[in-house]
Amino acid sequence: MRVFQRVADEGSFAAAARALDMSPAAVTRAVAELEQHLGARLLQRTTRKLALTDAGEAYLRRVRSILQEIDDTEAAVSASAQTLQGMVRVQASPLLASYFLAVQIAHWHQQHPKVALEIVVEPFPHLHVEEYDVTFMTVEEGFDANVVARPLATTEFIVCAAPAYLARAGTPQQPQDLAQHDYLKFLRQQGGGTSRRYLPLRRADGTGEPVHVEMPVVLQSVSFEVLYRAALHGAGVAVLSHLLVAPDLQSGALVHLLPEWIFGRSTIYAAVPSRKLMPARVRAFLDFMSAFLPGRIA
Repeated sequence: MRVFQRVADEGSFAAAARALDMSPAAVTRAVAELEQHLGARLLQRTTRKLALTDAGEAYLRRVRSILQEIDDTEAAVSASAQTLQGMVRVQASPLLASYFLAVQIAHWHQQHPKVALEIVVEPFPHLHVEEYDVTFMTVEEGFDANVVARPLATTEFIVCAAPAYLARAGTPQQPQDLAQHDYLKFLRQQGGGTSRRYLPLRRADGTGEPVHVEMPVVLQSVSFEVLYRAALHGAGVAVLSHLLVAPDLQSGALVHLLPEWIFGRSTIYAAVPSRKLMPARVRAFLDFMSAFLPGRIA
């Protein structure tokens, strides 16, 4: 199992052999014996590259979990286990990966130098929670999924634009004024397709009825990072997390439009697979990251 996992990670038998300090022939033989034992082909071999078959991808996911459990069990009974070590596989949306995780890596490494992190960026991380040790994701109110999740913070999504854009297009005074402004729209569904052009807003204090303003879309993307950068450079009006743009609002790089109105509220969650035993290094990483987002963010 370990040989197969290393071959999949390294992308070749030769690289896996060097990493494992084995001969290429021994690595090839080990994988062939595993495939024979399972009665299924795990790797598709060509002259140029290796590729996992569908069975190989499914098996690799289970193998990672099994080998991780073995490592955790050995560490738990080892006298040397006082120092956390190993790998934490993390999944996060692009925004959280860049502005929440990446900025804390140096601090984490100082505290736990023997625990490495693998961060996978996924626009829709809630679809792959079972494949990673920890998944950081932002979800709207009413989130209800069959995962174990720890809420970290709540943030409001507000309407923003750069001063340069407002100087050119004017500053809206009420929601209906947005109909004359360029919309930088987040695509909620994966892929292209047609998307509703209106912007739904509601009062931050919960009173009154929501409004829906139809706006001309000049940019749409599944990446908040793209929309955020475009807004900073004066491309139009965007709905962005207050958590993300708070420094820009303070510096004046962005302007909070219609402050009595919000798009909605979302919560940042740390989700883990439904496993009975959580590795100590994963629990330590969760506690470490939780310390940076205490409670609600206005």
